[in-house]
Amino acid sequence: MMTFLAVEPVLTPFQAFVLGAVQGLTELLPVSSSAHLYLVPTLLSWPYAGVAFDVAMHAGTLLALLAAFIADWLKLFREAFGQDAPLRTDARNTLGMILVATIPGLVAGKVIGELEDKLRSVPLQASMLLVFGVLLWLADKFSGPGRDERAPGWGTALGVGFAQCLALVPGVSRSGITMTAGRAAGLSRLACARFSFMVSIPITLAAVLYTGLLKSRHLLAEMPASTLLIGVVSSALFGFLAIRFMLRLLRNTGLGVFAAYRVVVAIGLFVWAAKH
Repeated sequence: MMTFLAVEPVLTPFQAFVLGAVQGLTELLPVSSSAHLYLVPTLLSWPYAGVAFDVAMHAGTLLALLAAFIADWLKLFREAFGQDAPLRTDARNTLGMILVATIPGLVAGKVIGELEDKLRSVPLQASMLLVFGVLLWLADKFSGPGRDERAPGWGTALGVGFAQCLALVPGVSRSGITMTAGRAAGLSRLACARFSFMVSIPITLAAVLYTGLLKSRHLLAEMPASTLLIGVVSSALFGFLAIRFMLRLLRNTGLGVFAAYRVVVAIGLFVWAAKH
């Protein structure tokens, strides 16, 4: 009779819940979820579950995005196939711009995505938090009120798409770099946040499906499905709250608070790294 050795799970249910909350909050705020999902367990001396777990947590934020923007997507598709010609043209242009902004990130993720593990050093991530935090502040401060448009323009969409490629480097932040690009291109804070969230849905879906097909069996061998589910549910819940918080905050203030947070965290990480 065959016997199997029990394998100790990589993460406890509590740790999965905390990391799911970290993913939900930091993926949709411009502060870099990939950096936080590595740095939090590193600083707490928890095991790092790997990129496959990180991407699995993106399933939670994908659910949050769908819950928050399902009405927008349904309206977009209704108008794209509706009878009103001006609305139809605008909706189809918007869908095309979302596609244009998505393709560069998909290509870059396929080509250099495997290098992500090699970029997870604390000093590098601290540097990315600092540099792109300053760029976020500069773009927000000097861009004025901006255009409040659903369709940002083909050039802006392409710029957002190429900027999104940089988010493969932990510490850059996908939402942060796309909002930086949107503000630099003249979009209002709310418009660039909405477009960033809309663009994140197809690229997050692609990442979740790709990783699920390739690495789900390996991941489930390391932790129970129930533990993974706790992380996904936590990510979805806190991701939905982060979206609501972000949109409400941008109606009253700028992106400087997130830039300041990134700088403070970066300085703290440099000090920590120097002592270790």
